[in-house]
Amino acid sequence: MEILLAPLSTDWLLELEVFINDWFFVLALAFLGFEMIRYRVVRKLSWMLIGDTLTNYVTLALFIAITVLALGTFYVAAFFFVFQFAIFDIEINWLTVLICIVLADLVYYWEHRFLHRVNLGWATHSVHHSSPFFNISVAYRFGPMDSFWPVFFHLPLVLLGFNPIVVLFAEVIVQVYQTALHTEAVGKLPRPVEAVMNTPSHHRVHHGSNPDYLDKNYGGIFIIWDRMFGTFAAEREQVTYGLVHPINSVNPIIAFLHGFQRLARETWQTPGLVNKVRVLVNPPGWQPKENPRTPSD
Repeated sequence: MEILLAPLSTDWLLELEVFINDWFFVLALAFLGFEMIRYRVVRKLSWMLIGDTLTNYVTLALFIAITVLALGTFYVAAFFFVFQFAIFDIEINWLTVLICIVLADLVYYWEHRFLHRVNLGWATHSVHHSSPFFNISVAYRFGPMDSFWPVFFHLPLVLLGFNPIVVLFAEVIVQVYQTALHTEAVGKLPRPVEAVMNTPSHHRVHHGSNPDYLDKNYGGIFIIWDRMFGTFAAEREQVTYGLVHPINSVNPIIAFLHGFQRLARETWQTPGLVNKVRVLVNPPGWQPKENPRTPSD
């Protein structure tokens, strides 16, 4: 118990965060090599798969560029500004860090659900879902605004009194855990694990375009949030990965921007200013009952 309550330095925590993030990326690249060998053995390796994998890392580079040049500063500045008005003065130790990770995972569930159910969010998040494959490189397939929306969902944790560095660390842990779920090489895990934790099986469902799998399994580390809030689905039938209306392209620019292109087209084709706004804030595919447009994706 003394270890859990021992004070932690924010500088040390920040260094640990960078260490985990960087080294997990190296491990992910090594695991991708294993997955490619596996694809070759089961005769699923193709130029389409290789091109899609390269596209994943190009979108990552574009995402990093946008984050570094603009959104990253906004993210950190917002956290430290709100921290001035924190309700509680929460100490930094392993116990509070663990609590923050659990809360960050709950926050991630609602952020993730928002990205799927609000068209403005889906415009960027659909990039991540546009790959017709499922391997660890897909975890690094990012959209242009993927570092914009999380700040609004995590700010309440800062306002509650968690140090911004602790919240950022918790976000990294949730993201790193979820990154590891992007694989077909791991089958179902023992039932107690599948009951509580998010697993590759649960996350394969999340990436499925099968009707029974749409908008399911939003959790990051824990699947209990989906079970609690009615969005859980078990992996029963073979998963068809990608969007309901595929982009059918490995061009990284098309992959990176297709969601906003779709949203702009839908908004433009929808008559009436009020309806145009409703296109942005309603779920993907929404259209007015009167004078509906032709559905896109």
